[in-house]
Amino acid sequence: MGKHNLLIYTTIALVLLFLVSRSPNKSQPQETHHRRRLKIRSHFPFSPPSDPHHHHDPPPAFDPLVADIELAREDRQWEHLYYQTHHDSDSDSASESPDSSPEPDHESRPEWEDFADAEDFLNDSERFNVTNRLMLLFPRIDVDPTDGLASKSELTQWSLQQSRREAMHRSQREMKTHDKDGDGFVTFAEYEAPSWVRSADNTSFGYDFGWWKEDHFNASDADGDGRLNITEFNDFLHPADTSNPKLILWLCKEEIRERDRDKDGKVNFEEFFHGIYDLIRNYVEPHDTDEHESDDSNEASAKMLFVLLDKDGDGYLSDVELLPVIEKLHPPEHYYAIQQTNHILHQADGDKDGRLSLAEMIESPYVFYTGVFSEDEDSGDYVVHDEFR
Repeated sequence: MGKHNLLIYTTIALVLLFLVSRSPNKSQPQETHHRRRLKIRSHFPFSPPSDPHHHHDPPPAFDPLVADIELAREDRQWEHLYYQTHHDSDSDSASESPDSSPEPDHESRPEWEDFADAEDFLNDSERFNVTNRLMLLFPRIDVDPTDGLASKSELTQWSLQQSRREAMHRSQREMKTHDKDGDGFVTFAEYEAPSWVRSADNTSFGYDFGWWKEDHFNASDADGDGRLNITEFNDFLHPADTSNPKLILWLCKEEIRERDRDKDGKVNFEEFFHGIYDLIRNYVEPHDTDEHESDDSNEASAKMLFVLLDKDGDGYLSDVELLPVIEKLHPPEHYYAIQQTNHILHQADGDKDGRLSLAEMIESPYVFYTGVFSEDEDSGDYVVHDEFR
C-alpha cells in the first residue's frame, strides 16, 4: 500500500513538473499565478483578554514552516516583555542576547536565521515556493485514507494538529517561567498569577475570574499529586480542550458562578436566557440560525432547552446539569478547526465535491497562505486576508 501511495504522488509531481516546464518563465517554474506578498504576522495578544472565560488563541498558520517563523518572532516578543516585567534593568541586554533564541522546531530552517530576512525568504519564490510547499504538505494531509484527495475530515485534523502544536509550544514557553526549581513540574506555590492580577485589586474587572486561582489549579491536576506536568499545565491554560473530567466540571462551576446574579449557587431561567443561551445560539452554524427569529420564539426555544437540561426539574441548573452544553459555551479547538476547513473548501473546492485535490490546492494557493496584503485590482486598496491568522 505504501509503495502504491508513493507511486501516486510521484506521478502527480512529475506531471505537474512537466506541465510547468513547458512554460516560458522557467526562473519560477512552479508559480504560474500572480504572486502576492506574504507577511510575517505577530498575531498573539500579549495583553490580558477582556474576558478570560471566552478567550481563544489566534488561528494557526496552515503551513508549519510559516508557523515556526511566526512562533519564533512571538517568542522574542514574549521574552522581551517577560524580562521587561520581571527584570527591568536587564530587559535590553536580555532581549538582544544571542542565547535567547528559541529552540529549533520540528522542521529545519536553513534558509533564514533572523527576522530581518525571514520575510524576504517567504517572498523569494526560489527559496519559498508556495506551490512546492503545497506539494510537500499534501501527502501529510491526505492520510485517512490516502486516496489523492484531502477530505473535510483530513483538513480538519490537519488544522487541529497545527492548533494543538502552537498551544503546546506556548504552554512549554510559559511553564519555564513558573517551574522555579526546574524539575519539570509546577506547584501552585511556584505558579505566579498573571501580571494584570498582581497589579489589580479585588474590585477590578476580571479579578474574580477563577482562571488563576487554586481551585482551577487543583482541577487541572489530573493525577492529584499536587503539581502539574506539561500536559496538565497545557490543560490549565487551555481548559476548553481538556479531557480531564475534573477540569470540565470546573468549567461548568465557573459558568454557574459567573451567571449566578442572585448568588444562590444555581442558574434560574432568566439567568440562563440572558447569558448562557445566547452563547449556545452563537455556537450553532450560521445557516442553522434564523436571524429573524422573534423574541417570543427565542424565549420558547430557550425554555425547551432549559427543561431538557434541568434533569431534576427544580427550575434551576446546577454545574453538573451544564455538562451537556459546556462545549458550546467553551468551544474546543476542534470547533475552530471545522470553521477553518469550511472556509478552505468554500474558497478552493472548484468542483464542490467536498474534497480537495492537489491541483485544486495549487490553483488557489493563497487560501492556505492568507496572511498577505494584496492589492485590490479594482479599487487599488490593500486588503488584509486574515482568516487563518
